[in-house]
Amino acid sequence: MRQIIKREFIMKGLHCANCAAKIEKGIQDISGIHSASLDFVGKRLVLEYENVANGERILGDVKNIINKIEQGVEIVEKKLAHKEELEENNTIKLEIFKLIGALVIYVAAIMFKSSEVIRLSLFIAAYLLAGWQVISSALRNLFKGQLFDENFLMTIATIGAFAIREYPEAVAVMIFFNIGEIFQDMAVDRSRRSIKALMNIRPDHANLVLGNTIEEVSPEDVRIGDIILVKPGERVPLDGTVVKGDTSLDTAALTGESMPRIVKPGDQVLSGSIVKEKMITLRVDKEYSQSTVAKILDLVENAALKKAPTENFITKFARVYTPAVVAIALSIALIPTLFYGFETFSQWLYRALIFLVVSCPCALVVSIPLSFFGGIGGASKKGILVKGGNYLEALNNIHTVVFDKTGTLTEGVFKVNEIKNEEDYAAEALLEYAATAESFSDHPIALSIKEAYGKTIDPTSIKFHENITGKGIRVGTQLGEILVGNEKLMDEKDIDFKKVETSDTIVHVAVENKYAGHIIISDKIKKDSKNTVKALKEAGIKRIVMLTGDNKATAMKVKEALGLDEAYYELLPHEKVEMLEKIKNEKIENGNVVFIGDGINDAPVLTMADIGIAMGGLGSDAAIEASDIVIMTDEPSKLVEAIKIAAFTRKIVWQNIL
Repeated sequence: MRQIIKREFIMKGLHCANCAAKIEKGIQDISGIHSASLDFVGKRLVLEYENVANGERILGDVKNIINKIEQGVEIVEKKLAHKEELEENNTIKLEIFKLIGALVIYVAAIMFKSSEVIRLSLFIAAYLLAGWQVISSALRNLFKGQLFDENFLMTIATIGAFAIREYPEAVAVMIFFNIGEIFQDMAVDRSRRSIKALMNIRPDHANLVLGNTIEEVSPEDVRIGDIILVKPGERVPLDGTVVKGDTSLDTAALTGESMPRIVKPGDQVLSGSIVKEKMITLRVDKEYSQSTVAKILDLVENAALKKAPTENFITKFARVYTPAVVAIALSIALIPTLFYGFETFSQWLYRALIFLVVSCPCALVVSIPLSFFGGIGGASKKGILVKGGNYLEALNNIHTVVFDKTGTLTEGVFKVNEIKNEEDYAAEALLEYAATAESFSDHPIALSIKEAYGKTIDPTSIKFHENITGKGIRVGTQLGEILVGNEKLMDEKDIDFKKVETSDTIVHVAVENKYAGHIIISDKIKKDSKNTVKALKEAGIKRIVMLTGDNKATAMKVKEALGLDEAYYELLPHEKVEMLEKIKNEKIENGNVVFIGDGINDAPVLTMADIGIAMGGLGSDAAIEASDIVIMTDEPSKLVEAIKIAAFTRKIVWQNIL
């Protein structure tokens, strides 16, 4: 039976996307390797190979391939279930300072007219300061037999410019080429930081009960059956069962449910939930490595590995174009010499160098990253943050748009929509009863009722207050005994009430054991959601889908109101990932799948999607950091705006190419 070993590594000092692709391909060809995936943005290398005995040999081969393709890269094994902070050298700032110095020397050389020797020396100094890394990479690749890449192209073109005494052009080309490289590095560096920031959702400690004492320990040190305490405001560190206490949990980040979940002894709790009110005691059911949060983080990392790295356009172009240009230049220098004699060689060499410089796609090298950078800058002014030119380009080819519901298509804020009072009670009185009963509660539904009432409640009017877990509230007031809650509370107190069939949340009110009416509360659909769906269909989007953790009735109501093609409901985080994979596999035509969400549970789906878009204002940090594009204003219509900006940017890019 074959034994498959999986090991994960961090590649420190990896800066070249094209080199990363070559490294991945080289490792995949190693004997004994089952699979190899290299995530350039996350600097993660995941190896699967047969037989543990092959490990050291394979690792040695991996290091040899890395050193051959990109020197200075250090491979460090990542310890599973351990948060490791890797120090990154900020090379971008150093490159900026070098280019500023090169520009200063370049300007001085242009202005200096009195001595040609000093002027040439200044040009050479500026050239070497700006382009030494490019030149050294070209020479290094030359000795390895890897001739034709953008470094080689830029080196021979600029040296050719020096040879025909076009010093200013040679230096300017090298400077502007490096400016384009810096813009690209900045986008990649930002994406790297965004993925690392996602790890902040991991609970940093657990309150372990040891007899009569409580000890703060790492979640990895807690075992199944251990007892832990979780205090109000803390994130539940491990999956478990409540053994003592009752409270409400904010589970929106995990399940997509818009309402807090009430838990009591015997209920199961997912790690990553936030305790809102009272402290609870849990018996741990799963170790950290199998917990909900650990699985979410694992999904994010694995989804990142499934994203095919976008190769640099110029590198692809140079593979064909550069050899052709060099061959033609050599032909211009040599073939006419054979016919007209060797004495004409210098003349034809001069013409060949002119052809080499003119034919070098330097304008393309500079204009393409600058065009995308301009598009990204224009989008940011409209509240759309794009984390790379490849994502902006991908917006031009969308097949399917998948929306999360709560906080994306809907406001994510509860509102009182309607008050249905019985004949003996006025609507204002019914709202007052409910607001009085909810006066001590910070539950989102309670807050919406108090906001709708809009008046100050005298706390001295409340004689007693009882919170009935999972059902509602019972209070004694000067107005009498008031019951406010759901159907279960009405049934428990034998109140004769009217059942309501709706997708909204219903709060029933009874006064002195007599039914007074009910309040309808719902999460409102955003004003521009319907227009967004309409505009996307007009733009030619083939399929518009909604995924949500909410119930069927709520999902179908939103689907019909907005005119969505499909809606899938009651989905857990891993089910959202599975559904997105299914949607991607169902595509008949080419095109990208876009996902828009805002919860932590959306992070793996955001990373899995071809283009992940997070809503910024109300969205979670995890979703924003895991995404490719962030809409800062919480307006889904900004997606349509982003598509228009992408189309305009593509138009500019093709104008530069042609």
